[in-house]
Amino acid sequence: MIRYSLTCDAGHQFDAWFSSGDSFDEQSEAEVIRCPVCGSAGVCKAPMAPAVLRGGRKSPESEGPPVPAAPKAPVPERQTYAFLKGLREHLKANANDVGTKFAAEARKMHNGEAEERSIYGEATVDEAKSLHEDGIPVLSFPKLPEDHN
Repeated sequence: MIRYSLTCDAGHQFDAWFSSGDSFDEQSEAEVIRCPVCGSAGVCKAPMAPAVLRGGRKSPESEGPPVPAAPKAPVPERQTYAFLKGLREHLKANANDVGTKFAAEARKMHNGEAEERSIYGEATVDEAKSLHEDGIPVLSFPKLPEDHN
């Protein structure tokens, strides 16, 4: 997993997790990454400071004072995470999980071939892009960090 700091074209900053750098590129090209504040698909990577590791191992006696733990996430980030977690739980409680058949089921409902209802599931980037191009409303929901631990 890789975490990127992102910025939308309106200047809102947020973080998102991706399975790889290529995954970000694919989702960005398909315009499935949306700003959680304004919904803009004009999202790009923001500059990030790299994590730098010290070279060479030192014995415990020669190490300096312990490095303090990283500060807790800023309040807006924690609020966003809590909101996304709550939204996920709401979807699970109030929508049908159609798994990998999401794109097909959404298309059937849009075409009147299946009963309209709230659904969630999985779709590839290409499937999501195709649904979007055909005017079928879908929302991409990020996997939360705890989903991968």
